[in-house]
Amino acid sequence: MRPPAGAPSLSRRTRILLIAAAVLVVVLLGGSRLVDFYVDWLWFGETGFRGVFGTVLVTRIIQFVVGGLLLGGTVWLTMWLAYRFRPVFVPVAGPEDPIARYRTVVISRLKIFGIGIPVLVGIIGGLAAQGDWQTVQMFLNATPFGQTDAEFGNDISFYAFTLPFLRLLLDWLFVAVAVGFVVSLIAHYVFGGIRLSGRSGQVSAAARAQLAILAGLFVLLKAVAYYLDRYELLYSDRNQNFYGATYTDLNAVMPAKLILLVISVICAAAFFAAVFRRNLQLPAIAVVLLVLSSVLVGAAWPAVLQQFVVAPNANEREAPSIERNIAATRAAFGLTDDKVSIEQYSGTSTATSAEIRGDTQTIPNIRLLDPGKLNKTFTQLQQRRNFYGFPEKLDIDRYTVNGQQQDYVVAARELDSGALVGNQQDWINRHLVYTHGNGFVAAPANQVNAALEDTGGQGGLPNFTVSDTTTEGAIPVSQPRIYYGELITDYSIVGAEQGEAPREYDTDAQQFTYSGSGGVPLGNLFNRGIFSLYYGERNILFNSSINDSSRIMYNRDPRDRVEKVAPWLTPDNDPYPAVVDGRIQWIVDGYTTLQHYPYAEQVPLGDTTQDSQVGLQGQRLPNENISYLRNSVKATVDAYDGTVTLYAFDESDPVLRTWMKTFPGTVKPASDISDSLRAHFRYPEDQFKVQRELLTRYHVSNPGEFFSTVSFWDVPSDPTVQGNTGASQDAQPPYYLQTGLPNQPQASFQLTSALVSLRRQFMAAYMSASSDPTTYGKITVLQLPADTQTLGPQQVQAQFLGSPEVSSELNLLRQNQTTIDYGNLLTLPVAGGLLYVEPVYIERAGQDSSYPQLARVLVSFGGRVGYDASLANALDQVFGPGAGATATNPTQGGAPTPSTTAPATGGANPAATQAANEINQAFAQLKAAQQSGDFAAQGQALAALDAAVQRFQQAQSAAPAPAPGG
Repeated sequence: MRPPAGAPSLSRRTRILLIAAAVLVVVLLGGSRLVDFYVDWLWFGETGFRGVFGTVLVTRIIQFVVGGLLLGGTVWLTMWLAYRFRPVFVPVAGPEDPIARYRTVVISRLKIFGIGIPVLVGIIGGLAAQGDWQTVQMFLNATPFGQTDAEFGNDISFYAFTLPFLRLLLDWLFVAVAVGFVVSLIAHYVFGGIRLSGRSGQVSAAARAQLAILAGLFVLLKAVAYYLDRYELLYSDRNQNFYGATYTDLNAVMPAKLILLVISVICAAAFFAAVFRRNLQLPAIAVVLLVLSSVLVGAAWPAVLQQFVVAPNANEREAPSIERNIAATRAAFGLTDDKVSIEQYSGTSTATSAEIRGDTQTIPNIRLLDPGKLNKTFTQLQQRRNFYGFPEKLDIDRYTVNGQQQDYVVAARELDSGALVGNQQDWINRHLVYTHGNGFVAAPANQVNAALEDTGGQGGLPNFTVSDTTTEGAIPVSQPRIYYGELITDYSIVGAEQGEAPREYDTDAQQFTYSGSGGVPLGNLFNRGIFSLYYGERNILFNSSINDSSRIMYNRDPRDRVEKVAPWLTPDNDPYPAVVDGRIQWIVDGYTTLQHYPYAEQVPLGDTTQDSQVGLQGQRLPNENISYLRNSVKATVDAYDGTVTLYAFDESDPVLRTWMKTFPGTVKPASDISDSLRAHFRYPEDQFKVQRELLTRYHVSNPGEFFSTVSFWDVPSDPTVQGNTGASQDAQPPYYLQTGLPNQPQASFQLTSALVSLRRQFMAAYMSASSDPTTYGKITVLQLPADTQTLGPQQVQAQFLGSPEVSSELNLLRQNQTTIDYGNLLTLPVAGGLLYVEPVYIERAGQDSSYPQLARVLVSFGGRVGYDASLANALDQVFGPGAGATATNPTQGGAPTPSTTAPATGGANPAATQAANEINQAFAQLKAAQQSGDFAAQGQALAALDAAVQRFQQAQSAAPAPAPGG
């Protein structure tokens, strides 16, 4: 049966059903989007960053409109031209000609096709276009760098802000012309302007002109692309040893781009000429010329130059490019000479006991507590209730207590949404009762309560200081309730009308009613209905406890809150809590990054910041390539009311200044940072890891030496992780330490790391970044001599485990149904050499209630190994008696104390007895000086102690030997 030639018609019922289905789809899809939009609108209003939400929204709407008009308008124009200039008479191939049927359908519903198709394409294009709002805003608010590239002399802002926008615009014009060309082909074919019947087919003059113009525009855009390609050569990755334009790029590829640009213009002119000529030979010849040129000039010639000119003399040919790469990489990642100091350091020493006793900066502050190992210890001893918890990896910060600054292992006792059990998971309990955490827990990082054996197995534990609603510790907190934290994943509904009984759990003896400004008001029925839909929970709508004073808290993770209010920032992976002016503040480091910086190294951010402890943090940074990094923003999130504050930390950063112009008023100036807050800023780990990786190569300044790679270093793998050997394994993480450096007047809070020789395990350098407010950001690299064979972390760990005494004692510990866990292996520059210290923890095997306890301390210096329950005794084993005098002794809740008492004399040697008494007196003087922070008194006490120890040793050596059997 022959199908009808006309268009089929729809019944009234079918039309109604189709319309109803379309409305339902719009409601289901659009309604959910509207609810999400309103919930975000309320959240940004609560945080005070609604301007960010509005700016992003308006930018995306404008881009949606522009992108939609560009693609939709192009489709409409090409279809209209094809219809307007269609042939008057179109022969039909026969009664079965399908094109005739389609033509009839289109013409009979011209408005549906003529408007519907462009609108549909426009919507798709608009949705795709609105995702690049950051590129547009950076272009509109570009800030000059004040630095120029080495090849073209353009300000770096051209590559950071302008070039990405021009490339984006060019890509969309390519898409529009390509879509227009395809639509023109289809439309002219449908309307008869292009016919395929016969041997060669026929193309109408109108179709030929339209297609030729579109093809000419496409090739003309390709000429523009060749022009922009010249600039993008400055971040070429042709050479695997460095980034930036190579000799081949500058001397072959760049001229080739100009030649291809000229040929593209000629080719475009040939297409435009075809509008007036029936013969298409000229544009065909031009296309062939362009293709051949691309192969010969764009690919073959650079390959020949690379193979026969560059490769035989690469060290000389590439030297200028390598020199540019070194300078650009250092500038892009903050590794310039004013920020990085490379000093020569011997790394080997024959330090005496007296020299170690004289070190009052590093030895007293040696860290014994590993924040990556103590989660279970903190949880078992300070959790209080099952629904409280601590992060898997604790944090390190410094505090001044009793006039003495030292580093502490710190954690907020948060509400752990995933730890609620039984009836605690009831909706009311989960969201209205268990709403917040309680307290700030800290422990001095350089001490434990007692040696493990001295307290019946209850030693080796942190000396906790706790501030919560019932206790005020050494670090007082005025508002210890924590409503915003890393473990709180659920929403909570808080607040109550005046006079209403509190319902939020605070302690077993009392409840609490939230009175802060955090959360979105939930009092009106409309908001309750919206959140009921958003969470799919009818109780929000019908619960009688929710009233006009109620507020709903959501998006409560500090990192997520910063990322949401500042979508242009990359937040650091490790927010940490700090007590600032009595309030718990989460501090989050924010980075500004660029993908392309001329000649600078490109770093995969996720891979570079990966180490053996990243898994403990639950997430890692996105693995996007960056070639510019600045810690430009320090952000705080108040743990009680969720207030997010952004501070401009690096006000000279042009990327930050660009975003501050985009979102005026959202970032506070650096002058607003209080001294009490600045005292808790840490040099961020993720930035340090990137810089550490780069400095393994970019400490080299000579291009020839850089090319040979002979002086390159490696980041060591973590030796405390079993089986983690080789360069491809997880890197050893950097460590925060309160420690000293050579020629440094006093100890300071630093982020430190060891570096080893390339593909070898011997030490090459020691890297440290200062977090002290007066020297913040100063990076010191202690470089060891190239011919040294100072043991690196992996070798020291092997030395520890290979020591007969150590291995035998560890085996004894394992036999007591315990597991051994090695803490962080610290590398410390002391007395001209490198001191290694590693805590050893034990944990009862197979018991849920067990937790790590410090059992032993391993020490290595110059090939000598010490091993004892006390750091002081381990130091004495390595350096001789009295060396550990200034080390912090295990103490039950008190301040740091000297390490040992005077040795016993047996009562038979009066001179030795007198010297022993003098040693005790010197110890007491040293303890008092340490507690008061009096460095002059410490020096006097150490001198007295040294003299007393020498008199004791002389008295012992002068005494007669005991009689046999005596």
